[in-house]
Amino acid sequence: MKHTFYRKIIQGLSLTSVMFVFQACYGTPQDFGNDINLAGVVTSSATGKPVKGIKISIENSHQYQLTDSIGRFAMYVPKMESYNIKFEDIDSINNGSFRSKDTTLTTVNNSIYLNIALESR
Repeated sequence: MKHTFYRKIIQGLSLTSVMFVFQACYGTPQDFGNDINLAGVVTSSATGKPVKGIKISIENSHQYQLTDSIGRFAMYVPKMESYNIKFEDIDSINNGSFRSKDTTLTTVNNSIYLNIALESR
């Protein structure tokens, strides 16, 4: 009984040691892409107040972000020459109804900050 207990401890430590050495040699997976930080705030053009629940998406990408309770959004996107960004109201019942807006950006820096005002329908 005593030998079984020690054997289990030794096996556990051996497995942990192998995992540690593997990570030390090979490291964790890394994203080698050159990304851009796309962030901003969405407000109502009529009231100037932030709008929650607006979907921000990049054309030809499955990536999107929703604005939070104070209208902010932030996401990392792969670096490209230009971005076609779409702003859509997907929960018009909760925050009023806003028109969709499309914009095209050309990148200059590693960070893009947008202040977007959406018009009511």
